[in-house]
Amino acid sequence: MSTLVLVGDSVFDNAAYVNGPDVSDQVEAKMPDDWAVSLLAVDGSYILDVQNQLEQLPGDAQILVVSTGGNDVLVQTEVLNDAVTTVGEGLLLLNDAVGQFREDYCRMLEAVVATDVQPYICTIYRPDFPDEDFQSMTSTALGLFNDVIVEEASLRLLPILDIRAIFTDSGDYANPIEPSVQGGQKLADEIAGLIDDWGSGTNRGSLIVPEKEVN
Repeated sequence: MSTLVLVGDSVFDNAAYVNGPDVSDQVEAKMPDDWAVSLLAVDGSYILDVQNQLEQLPGDAQILVVSTGGNDVLVQTEVLNDAVTTVGEGLLLLNDAVGQFREDYCRMLEAVVATDVQPYICTIYRPDFPDEDFQSMTSTALGLFNDVIVEEASLRLLPILDIRAIFTDSGDYANPIEPSVQGGQKLADEIAGLIDDWGSGTNRGSLIVPEKEVN
């Protein structure tokens, strides 16, 4: 038996937000008979909480899917409410926030690499806020944080699952920041496909996006 492990936050541990199967159950339903799923992700977790989750890795873990950072971004993007006199000042504030995010994310990635389990690092999907201006602001700022994820994972030759290309419809969200059953099914399809990628041995430093258009 081999185990695929989900670590991070409510992207995977979303049972409290859906009336139906959570992401972990949806992934489990897609697994081959000789694979199991272990949910170590915890709703509300931050980047540095992943290190504690890794201490619970099962001995037969073969794949480690990491989705974390969304809650850190929510905290860091509070600077969007700060008053500045120029756009440049605003960018400097965001630069400080991104710097802290990078520091925490690098510490987490080093802990992931130390497990010797094949990791797949997820980007952070865009939110679905009803206010168009706030949606635009947060989505633009989020790009800076996703750049950190892609850059730091690539430097370590870790494959990246770009879930921004998965959550493309309002029906994919149970609320502005949590995946719905519909969104979870899309995500589960892509995660289950990682087993084939893992078996191919050609995943070092790759960027993985959905193989077909997601509506």
